[in-house]
Amino acid sequence: MAEAGSDARLDLLVARRLELSRTGAATLIADGHVTVAGRREKASYRPVAGERVDVVIPPPETREILPEKIDLTVVHEDESLLVVDKPAGMVVHPAPGNWSGTLVNALLGREGRDIDGVPDRAGIVHRLDKETSGLLVVAKTERAQRLLGAAIADRRVARRYAAMVWGHLDKDRLTIDRPIARDPNDRKRMAIVSTGRAARTDFFRLARYNSGDLLRAQLHTGRTHQIRVHLASIGKPVMGDDVYGGGGGRKLAALPPKRHFLHAAWLRFAHPETGAMLDLRSPLPPELHRSLAAVAEDPSLLQLADPLAELGFYAEIE
Repeated sequence: MAEAGSDARLDLLVARRLELSRTGAATLIADGHVTVAGRREKASYRPVAGERVDVVIPPPETREILPEKIDLTVVHEDESLLVVDKPAGMVVHPAPGNWSGTLVNALLGREGRDIDGVPDRAGIVHRLDKETSGLLVVAKTERAQRLLGAAIADRRVARRYAAMVWGHLDKDRLTIDRPIARDPNDRKRMAIVSTGRAARTDFFRLARYNSGDLLRAQLHTGRTHQIRVHLASIGKPVMGDDVYGGGGGRKLAALPPKRHFLHAAWLRFAHPETGAMLDLRSPLPPELHRSLAAVAEDPSLLQLADPLAELGFYAEIE
């Protein structure tokens, strides 16, 4: 029922009641999935108190996930798992708007099979955001997928990221332990929400430059956009992050469009079958290597094969 005295537009009323974005609510209305007292109305219509508003949620769009021949950089592979170095711009899982060209499409094309009869899983045990590059573990057997998933849940997989942020931390080490959930005002974003899921990230400053800091971020949990949300929450957004306030100053940071400075550079974990320790590293991709040199105002960094190593990224920090 419409709320007495609310005088709210139909799209805002639907968005608030169903915890959708305003755009999502407007799409439901335009597609005829919302009626007011049995009739269709525009998104701008303002239901009066007592009018019944019915919403029919359509089933999610699904498609067959097809194998595709897409080149992947594989940094480790054995009978149980492989680790790929995902480029920025590649989506991990197919979804509306990205049904092809994803990592899953590439894995299915490469392996020629699925995992446990569910092709859209394809052995993925953790994710990276579309514009985040770096190392990602893929299980090749159902057993490896189960064991790796448990290892990540138990925090036995060390996942460390290089991040360049605008501004400076107050100290060299910082832990942010704040819960994360969907932003109640924008369902396409995540936010710090008191009722959200627990999220903890450790940050270590590797270098301080005029415009910002180079950080090593270590995840203790794996919430969507966790590093980006945590840094934005303290007013130090990731450079190039258009979603969480770091998108300005691209020329200063020498970043291409739609690219933020966040790279999954280091993975350490025990092999799920053999127990052998795997220590896997990914140097900064060329666009972030150039950005680092620009922010540091030090062209000599371009001559280094892996500037992260020179900056102490791989050192154990007590």
